[in-house]
Amino acid sequence: MVFPNIRNLREDHDYRQRQLAEVLHVSQNTYSQYETGVIELTAEKLLLLADFYNVSTDYLLGRTEDAAPFNPIK
Repeated sequence: MVFPNIRNLREDHDYRQRQLAEVLHVSQNTYSQYETGVIELTAEKLLLLADFYNVSTDYLLGRTEDAAPFNPIK
């Protein structure tokens, strides 16, 4: 499954795949495969990306257009 918000966020922040691969502790090729949906993100990697960009996991997965991270205290 392809999650376009993962690629869009990277491009919007002018990051290279190599940079995000370092954040996730994977190779650039593995990160590229995450973006294209060849391999699926693990929950651990998804949480790392959400924390890195300060967005919700639902946003990364395309389940919502609201990028705001979960905040239990409102």
